[in-house]
Amino acid sequence: MKKFQETEAQILNLVNQRIVPGVSYGFISNHGKQIKTSYDEANFAGNKSWQPEITPLAGNELYDLASLTKVMGTVPIILKLIDEKKLDLHDPIQKYLPQFKNDRVEIFHLLTHTSGIAGYIPDRDKLNDQELINALLNLPVTDNFNKKVVYTDTGMILLGLIIEKVYQEPVQKVIKNFVHETWNLEDATFDPEISRCTPTYPVDGKMLVGIPNDPKARQLGEHCGSAGMFDNLVDVMQFAKGMLQTDYKFLYKNFTDLNPGRSLGWDIKPGNVLFHTGYTGHFIALDYQHQNAMIVLTNRVHPIEHNQIFLERRYTILDSFLNESK
Repeated sequence: MKKFQETEAQILNLVNQRIVPGVSYGFISNHGKQIKTSYDEANFAGNKSWQPEITPLAGNELYDLASLTKVMGTVPIILKLIDEKKLDLHDPIQKYLPQFKNDRVEIFHLLTHTSGIAGYIPDRDKLNDQELINALLNLPVTDNFNKKVVYTDTGMILLGLIIEKVYQEPVQKVIKNFVHETWNLEDATFDPEISRCTPTYPVDGKMLVGIPNDPKARQLGEHCGSAGMFDNLVDVMQFAKGMLQTDYKFLYKNFTDLNPGRSLGWDIKPGNVLFHTGYTGHFIALDYQHQNAMIVLTNRVHPIEHNQIFLERRYTILDSFLNESK
């Protein structure tokens, strides 16, 4: 029987029930042998867009990866810098970002979403890039510090600013160079070809196509390490294959004393499976023990941003993958 048959059926059901316009997906198993190497072999079904007109998927579309930018770019660059002894996991972020006033918050806390940094910024959408950076650096640390995992973009944006301090270049330029050199992700970009992009939803009456859905990514531009990258299925599968290699074996565990806990940058699921989502409709699951992976890319926010059914089905699909991966 075909590996992941039930999980694949559930993924295709997202399209059949019109929960998403279309889906590009793939599995890696048997030590990475099933990775797709060309657009002709990629798994995809459904449509690229429903509005302003129905357009079928071709298979090489670029998706707004949203928060997958964190785990494909910002997190592995930070881990590389730690490995090179240019940073330490337990360095206070104040060492690199002196404007941040709390000396307890470490790189570790940003990676595990345990910093307790409050996320609310009044009139955030009216700020330019530097004003937003200043506001983020002046956010207070709450009583959740080191006591609770609270997923936020703030920590990853701050890690991006630390990367800029080390490289003396905008973080998105560093990420693009890193993913091209490390995993040979040829199509990964922050400046996508509009005609290849899947649309998300309208902002101010205009459909976002090739423009990040994330408001902070639009404001911060090249200084945003939390979102903004576009890429296709083949590249994301290539990244997943790299993440199953021994260089990243250390990541497959809970790095906190909390439940639910976190790995460094990643959510951790039963069986020490790494998991991460992208707001626009993506998720990746990596099972190092069994050398399996699942990659699902959709534009579930098209044409309407709020899509609760997809969020519920996402975890049903994950449960199926976890079961079939054993």
